[in-house]
Amino acid sequence: MSKNIHTKKLLQKEKRLAESKLSFDLSYWVKWTGSFILLAAMMLRGAQVYPVADLILSTIGCICWLWVGIMWKDRALIILNAAAVTILGVGVLRVIAGA
Repeated sequence: MSKNIHTKKLLQKEKRLAESKLSFDLSYWVKWTGSFILLAAMMLRGAQVYPVADLILSTIGCICWLWVGIMWKDRALIILNAAAVTILGVGVLRVIAGA
């Protein structure tokens, strides 16, 4: 009986380990790239230097996360990042237009 319980526990552990392995698919690379870009933008914003670079990097980072939201079919990520891309995109266009 105890051997049967031990075997079941071992199988459960192996199953959990198999499910927890990272899959390095496209969304993995896009989300980490977007995260590092957003962190760089936040550092620029915190240092209050290069506001245009901050705006552009923030837009690119949010585009990455919008793409991840679409790949994952996650409505919250899609809505949040679509709004952020729109708002930041208007800011970038204003800078480009010189307004």
